[in-house]
Amino acid sequence: MLASTDPETAGTRKRLSAEERRRDVVAAVVELAREHGPEGITTQAIADRIGVTQGALFRHFPDKAAMWTAVFDWVREELGSVVDAAFAAGGEPLAILERVFHAHVDFVARHPGVPRILFHELQRPAESDLHERVRRMVAGYRQRLCGLLNDARQCGQLAADLDEEAAAVLFIGTVQGLVVQSTLFRSEEGMQSAARRIFPLLIHGLRGGAR
Repeated sequence: MLASTDPETAGTRKRLSAEERRRDVVAAVVELAREHGPEGITTQAIADRIGVTQGALFRHFPDKAAMWTAVFDWVREELGSVVDAAFAAGGEPLAILERVFHAHVDFVARHPGVPRILFHELQRPAESDLHERVRRMVAGYRQRLCGLLNDARQCGQLAADLDEEAAAVLFIGTVQGLVVQSTLFRSEEGMQSAARRIFPLLIHGLRGGAR
């Protein structure tokens, strides 16, 4: 049977192939960041990992910065989906907060290269489009947490005088602390067990006099 020569069908097949290759590149960058750190990632290493030439990479990305942006877009989509699911499952505010906390930690434990890439990029002295994208993502996440923390305060689960903004920063900072700890000791598995011990301490501090 002859292959279809319909231009629209052929174009769709080509686009899908390009999308798959872009996903391969993103996965390779995340894996290499876990194995060697982001500073050591070269386009040759990425090409070798997925079995193509450097020239083939640049048919899908204009430069290395575009590859990093694609990684961030993937993180925003994937992390966003697991956090959205944690919020959507419903229940009391603190139960939702706990699900969000563990969903975030579990994502990072599965993809430890992700925070290494983002932290590496954010340490660059020059501002970039990626800096602004990360800031917007974190600001949106913090805003959602503030709403959830406010709900918990309103129903008496947390301290009546709770500073939701500060509590949201503490929540995110606790996850980041676990990330740094797991990176230091190369123990992503230990990150999840540590999270189970640390979350009750976090909530104890936020409760104040509330019970």
